Formats: sequence, C-alpha cells, structure tokens
Amino acid sequence: MEKTMKIEGMMCGHCEATVKKTLEAIDGVSAAKVSHEEDKAIVMLSKEVSDKTLKNAVEEKDYKVLEIQ
Repeated sequence: MEKTMKIEGMMCGHCEATVKKTLEAIDGVSAAKVSHEEDKAIVMLSKEVSDKTLKNAVEEKDYKVLEIQ
C-alpha cells in the first residue's frame, strides 16, 4: 500500500532527510521517498497506518501536511 502526502515547509535536502527519517520510524512504514522540490512524500506501508498518525509525526517536526491520498 502507498500514500502520498503533500507537505509544506520543506526547503532543502536536510528537510527531506528529517521527514524521511520521521516517517520511516513509524511502525508500518516500510519506506518513504521525500522531495522538497515537489513538496511531497510517497510513503510505502507494510500494514495500515492512519493518516492522523502520519500527519502528527510530520507536524511534530514543524512541517505542515496539506493533504494525504
């Protein structure tokens, strides 16, 4: 399963790395591909993870999640 997150506030590669590490630390997330240029993250899931869990983790790092599909 895969989810795409629209994320506001990432400015550089360091921001990408922070969001990637944060998402991949969540139980059920097998991988995350993050792009500050596209303002998005593609999250690969090994089991169901709620949108709220994903959003809260990213927003705790001071980025804004605009949408999850």
